[in-house]
Amino acid sequence: MDLQLSGKVALVTAASKGLGKATAKQFAREGAKVAICARSEILDKAAAEIASETGAEILAIRADLTHQEDIERVIQATVEKFGGLDILVTNTGGPPSGTFDDIDLAAWESSVNLILLSAVRLIKLALPHLRKSSAPAILTITSSSTKQPVQNLILSNSIRLSVIGLTKTLSRELGNDNIRVNSILPGWTYTERVEELIAARAAKTGKNPADEIAEINATVPLDRMGKPEEFANVAVFLCSPAASFVNGVMLQVDGGLCQGTL
Repeated sequence: MDLQLSGKVALVTAASKGLGKATAKQFAREGAKVAICARSEILDKAAAEIASETGAEILAIRADLTHQEDIERVIQATVEKFGGLDILVTNTGGPPSGTFDDIDLAAWESSVNLILLSAVRLIKLALPHLRKSSAPAILTITSSSTKQPVQNLILSNSIRLSVIGLTKTLSRELGNDNIRVNSILPGWTYTERVEELIAARAAKTGKNPADEIAEINATVPLDRMGKPEEFANVAVFLCSPAASFVNGVMLQVDGGLCQGTL
């Protein structure tokens, strides 16, 4: 299937590793021009790897998504480099793990800034450019925890739900501009972030990390965690003109983990 992404401009945030990097790489394979950003010093290495593997033009911008001025710089640099913006994928690192008693108010505030307000700022600043696109799309990356809370992840369970509310509302408000707004709810996908969560769980329970992984796998009907590239394939399709009538969808990519009928 031709996803009709050749020449389109995609911005993927928090793309130095994990789901963001995998998504950026898949856009590049489909012929898109891709801008990526992250705070990490490994961003340039990720950009070079994607460019080498795909032959695509990649723009890497070091930025902290909790800072308004950094987001402004990312949007401006992308548009100046590629002449416009067609696709925005809002992605961030995860908040700290812990229970309600573990987490202080400062962590709540910083996590709201990271997860919710970064998406608000990115979309706000990208909209003037997306409105000029012939095939605009916004994709928010949230979590299956918005369907089924995950133990020891009170911040993610709570704050990512607000991004779902934002996504659903914008899918209606921006429909007249032909801007599709969807979200992906990834389940357990084996990334660096998941390795950190497994280590935190093992430290809390006293179990071996391998045992924690086995327990997680046992909760998934496919009996394994997902791969970042499996997530990326779905993300890129949702953002592509090939999915032109898909709007306001909260799509689980979790191997069947969440079993709710609604």
